[in-house]
Amino acid sequence: MSDQTLKTTPLNAAHRALGARMVGFGGYDMPVQYEGVLAEHRWTREHAGLFDVSHMGQCKITGADAVAQFERFTPGDYAALKAGKQKYSLLLNDDGGIIDDLMAGRPDHDGLFIVVNAGNKDQDFAFWRARLTGDATLKVLDDRALLAIQGPEAAEVMAAYEPILADMGFMECARLMLFGCDCYVSRSGYTGEDGYEISVPADQAERIWNTLLEDARVKPIGLGARDSLRLEAGLPLHGHDIDPTTSPVEGALTFALSKSRKERADFAGAQRVLKELADGPSRVRVGLIVKEGAPAREGAEIADADGQVIGKVTSGGPSPTLGKNIAMGYVPPSHAALGTELKVIVRGKAAAAEVVAMPFVAQRYHRKPKA
Repeated sequence: MSDQTLKTTPLNAAHRALGARMVGFGGYDMPVQYEGVLAEHRWTREHAGLFDVSHMGQCKITGADAVAQFERFTPGDYAALKAGKQKYSLLLNDDGGIIDDLMAGRPDHDGLFIVVNAGNKDQDFAFWRARLTGDATLKVLDDRALLAIQGPEAAEVMAAYEPILADMGFMECARLMLFGCDCYVSRSGYTGEDGYEISVPADQAERIWNTLLEDARVKPIGLGARDSLRLEAGLPLHGHDIDPTTSPVEGALTFALSKSRKERADFAGAQRVLKELADGPSRVRVGLIVKEGAPAREGAEIADADGQVIGKVTSGGPSPTLGKNIAMGYVPPSHAALGTELKVIVRGKAAAAEVVAMPFVAQRYHRKPKA
């Protein structure tokens, strides 16, 4: 895709003014780095990183049947979701494959607020438009931008603008006046760190972005560090680690399957999902430490101890936090146990690897004590 055909977010000029190196991603002209991936990764781990994620798709499904219609294609229990809460979920096809992964919540009393991936948003919106029935209406919020502030100092930064944000727990959300405008805020993110995602009116995005950057604890962070952070957190990237051929069981995302929904088996692809839960899938996503040589990138083959190819790497690279090369990929369940010795084929050479637990780096979400 040429630069002329790439879409831009409302913050494009702000990124260029900061000297960002821009790349095409998800059909958008996006900043991959400002001062360097390693420095930005470490800043987010230690302070507060500010990300432009306005390329993501934002929408609402409203109406009396909104939740029931949404649940037809997702395996989470949204009927029981309380106001002020959100959940990670999966948009499934009839074969139980993952069309997209998403966040959906109830920040107000007006149906569900949903954020989907940039590269899939048009097909997601078309999917819902074609299938929602009854009193359920899709409204695409294409007049909004989306910012994410992530890191151990993010809560202190945001509390200076709205004190109640400090009391918000992981996966809580709200609609409120923030920075003088109508915002949707959730305490969530894609880095494994504590932080917030903030949906703002598009015409206010640059003002809010610049306001946040006035705080010395906050620096702009590009897609490069976003990717290395989410890899350390063991979080999948749709189109790479999961796709429409991947089931939630294969993708190691069974936490997104609510018990009540499994019992009712009333979501798209339930037959395959339940069969794999009972009998086991043919492959499963695992984490790997690559013990020698170069990083194992997407597409590298995974072999067993005898050199027989058994799978492929779907994401991989250096871990700045661990000082080791890490990767995610798919192998048969027989080779997925923690501690299993495997090999990755990088540039024609076999390198030792070991199956390890994910996340690679402990997640630091702000979870409230259970009452």
